Amino acid sequence: MIIVDNALRRRAEQRRPIRVGMVGAGFMGRGLVRHIVRSVPGMRVAAIANRSLANAERAYTEAGLEPVRADTTQRLEAAITACRPAVTEDAFALLAAEGIDCLVDVTGAVEFGARVTIAAIERGLPVVTMNAELDGTIGPLLAHRARRAGTLLTAADGDQPGVQGNLLRFVRSLGVTPLVAGNVKGFQNEHRTPTTQQVFADRWGQNVNMVTSFTDGTKVSFEQAIVANAHGMTVARRGMYAREHTGHIDELTEAYDVDELRELGGVVDYVIGARPGPGVYVLGTHDDPRQRHYLELYKLGKGPLYSFYTPYHLCHFEVPHTVARAVDFADAALTPPGGPRVDVVATAKRDLKAGDTLDGLGGYDTYGVAESHAETRAQRLLPMGTAEGCVLRRGVAMDAVLTYDDVTLPPGRLIDELRREQDELFPA
Repeated sequence: MIIVDNALRRRAEQRRPIRVGMVGAGFMGRGLVRHIVRSVPGMRVAAIANRSLANAERAYTEAGLEPVRADTTQRLEAAITACRPAVTEDAFALLAAEGIDCLVDVTGAVEFGARVTIAAIERGLPVVTMNAELDGTIGPLLAHRARRAGTLLTAADGDQPGVQGNLLRFVRSLGVTPLVAGNVKGFQNEHRTPTTQQVFADRWGQNVNMVTSFTDGTKVSFEQAIVANAHGMTVARRGMYAREHTGHIDELTEAYDVDELRELGGVVDYVIGARPGPGVYVLGTHDDPRQRHYLELYKLGKGPLYSFYTPYHLCHFEVPHTVARAVDFADAALTPPGGPRVDVVATAKRDLKAGDTLDGLGGYDTYGVAESHAETRAQRLLPMGTAEGCVLRRGVAMDAVLTYDDVTLPPGRLIDELRREQDELFPA
């Protein structure tokens, strides 16, 4: 990303840094603030909104800064003008403040994240979302609204979807047609719960529900749905192939049916246990026989599938690249250009009873699996991002996918309105 670091260097020299407004100050947000403050010239975290002021303050103090509290838009604007880091409990006061160049959503909350993102778009701010759960639920609508407002919504460099997005663009630049975009996981068990994951979460200082969503397959389903929606891919079957493979990623070129991949127009997938991990991979074909000769010379094999991979994902360390791409170049790392191709649907983690109120992502009740948008609409499947708070009308057996007919939605939620709007905007 040389063009990005040169752009940031010029900003630093000109003393006009990109001013980031951040909503959410959890584990990932704190790492991002520390990285920007200590390692990214030409950018500063101007203000942080978080429901707990203490956590917002912690993000700054761990980075070596002393923030001021600002409970109104006017006080936030005064702090931003004075180059004083500011914290607030009111995300919407932050979004109304002059002097913010970009919003970074690090909440991981679907309903609140939707409200924040809509407000930022209406303000005309570019939005860098680290909220895969929101993006995988209504990302196509949010991206459409952003384009209509003259701005953009983008997923972040560093996390697996953004890394896949960059790799897909690179592969296409070689004249290779991508047919698989994949994610590498180390472990998965759909029936893990916060109880089983508490020790791991405590060890790393992470939110236990987020850790559980990594382990039960929900997170990777959202991540791959985002990639599919941005690059026009689908899933070969519900839940993707999700093979266990302990060999090298290059060996996956023998695992797929190329004719099937071509017929589907490319698929998203993931593999458990492959090396090197935890990275991402893209498998593609080249139509030119002379260029296939060169690819073989360059040690990519005889084809028809060629393997490309990135052996790591560095999450918050790469997010400043996305901010700079969005603000200075209007370039999204990953954004859906049209309607949804893949959804994440809620699946019972245990036998559920009539009258049960579903808990949230990474909880005890449900996990998410990827399904084609066409099947989701045809079968009225319940999106995972809308499952929290729904009340069961009838019992649902473990590992069965829930439908809208199985539940009563909570009243008055924005996420349901936006999902309906997305369905109307992009007919199945």
